[in-house]
Amino acid sequence: MRTEPLVEPISIDVSHVLRKSAESLYSHLVTRPTGRTVRLAIEEQVAVSSRTALSLIDLSDVTVMDFSCADEIVAKLLMRFLEEDRPVDVLFIFTGVLHSLHGPIQAVLERQELLAVAQGSDGCCSLMGTRTEEEEYAWTVLEGRGRIGAAEVSEVFPGSHHREALDGLVLRRVVFAPPGDGVYHALSTL
Repeated sequence: MRTEPLVEPISIDVSHVLRKSAESLYSHLVTRPTGRTVRLAIEEQVAVSSRTALSLIDLSDVTVMDFSCADEIVAKLLMRFLEEDRPVDVLFIFTGVLHSLHGPIQAVLERQELLAVAQGSDGCCSLMGTRTEEEEYAWTVLEGRGRIGAAEVSEVFPGSHHREALDGLVLRRVVFAPPGDGVYHALSTL
């Protein structure tokens, strides 16, 4: 019986970070220096984790985000934690992505060929960014099931292309598979 969660949860309210770090009274992210300041503050908060963490980046109170801030806060944050020499092992879900923020975030993810999990106000998760049809299918099936055990993978994904896509999603950090466990977890279930 597992006594501790698979990952350490870390919740980060971007509007709070913005007010604290950039000394701004507004929930507008409109300059690259502001975005960089917020990203560095987020990196500092997740750096204290001693094991794999799942960071929920709450954007629900951010009313305006331009492309430079989306690049700093979303794309550069994801790129830093995709690297082999990342400071800590952390996964991200971006919550509260308002319609007004969707365009800039989607654009920077596509430009950098990145993929992210976004959680809507209804609690449902979706992918943002670039992905193949196989990745979309594998992620959607896993999201619907929550987890897929090692013994089930071949049954759920009879074609090798979907199993390869699932492994690719682990590398892209939108699916969690603890080393040596053989189990794939949707981030929404962690």
